Amino acid sequence: MTRAFVSPTDNILPGVVMMLGFCAIAPLIDVAAKMASQSVSITQVTIARLIVQTALMAPVMMLLGQSFSLTRQQLGWLILRALMLIGSTAAFVGAVQVMPIADALAIVFVEPFVLLALGYMMFGESVGPRRIGASIVGFIGALLVIQPNFVQFGLVALYPLVTALCFAFYMLLTRRISRDLAPETMQFHTAFLGMILMVPVIAFGFVSQIEVFTLSNPAPHVWVEMFGVGLAATVSHMMITYALRFAPSATLAPLHYLEIVNAVLFGWLFFSDWPNTLSWAGIAVITTSGLYIIARERQLAKQARVRLR
Repeated sequence: MTRAFVSPTDNILPGVVMMLGFCAIAPLIDVAAKMASQSVSITQVTIARLIVQTALMAPVMMLLGQSFSLTRQQLGWLILRALMLIGSTAAFVGAVQVMPIADALAIVFVEPFVLLALGYMMFGESVGPRRIGASIVGFIGALLVIQPNFVQFGLVALYPLVTALCFAFYMLLTRRISRDLAPETMQFHTAFLGMILMVPVIAFGFVSQIEVFTLSNPAPHVWVEMFGVGLAATVSHMMITYALRFAPSATLAPLHYLEIVNAVLFGWLFFSDWPNTLSWAGIAVITTSGLYIIARERQLAKQARVRLR
C-alpha cells in the first residue's frame, strides 16, 4: 500500500475554513454559466472561464515574484489538471444549460464517494467509518433536496456524472501538485494550459460549425456573465487549492456537501427556484453532517496535539 503523504503544513482548521469559502462562492460559477449558456455555446463559456482565470492570475504571480517556469514533471501534472478542469467545466455547463442548477449539483455529489475511494487507493489516506458515514448521510440529504429525475432530462442528466469524476481527479491532482507549486502558480498554469488545449476544439468548431463548439459575439451583458464565470471560478478554486494544502481530501470531502445549501439559495435568488418541505429537510441533513465533520476533525486534531506533548 502506498503511504499517505502528510504535509508539514497540514492544519485541519484552515483547510476547513477555505473549503467553506469554496462552498460559498462556487455556486456563483454555476449561476453565471447558466445565464451565459443561454446565449453562447458550452465551448465559449468554458474558454472564457480559462481566459479570465489566466488574466487574473498573471499579475498576481508577478506581484508575488513567482516564476513562470516549470519542470517537465510539473508540466505533465498540470496538463492533466487542465484536462480535468476542462472536462468538469464543459460537462457541468452543458448540464445547467437545460437543468436547474440544484438538480445538476445533486448528481455531481457522487464525487465525494469517488474522492474518498481515490484518496485511499492513490495516497493511502485514512478513511474511517465516521467519515464514510457522514458522506453517506450528506448524500442522502442531497437527494432529499433535489430529487434528481433522469427521465425528465434524458442523457443530459449524465453530464454531472462526468463532472463528478473529473473534479475528483482534479482535487487529487491539486493535492499532489501542491507539494511543489504555490497555489497562484498552479492556478495560472492550469488555466493557461487549458487555453492551449482548447485551441483544437475551437478550430474544430470553426470548421464543422457544430453549435456546441462554435464561438460568437453576444450582447455585452453576456460578456459580463462569462467574466463572472471566470472570476468566481478563480476565487473559489484558489480557496479549494489552499484547503487541500492544509487538510487531506478525505477530511474535506464531506464538507463539500455544504455547497448545495448555497446552490439552493442562489437558485431561488436568480431563478425563483424555491425548495419544498422535503428539500428543506435535506438541507438540514446536509448542514448537520457538515457541522459534525468540523467538530469531529477539531476533536481529532486536539487529541493528536495532546499525544505529541
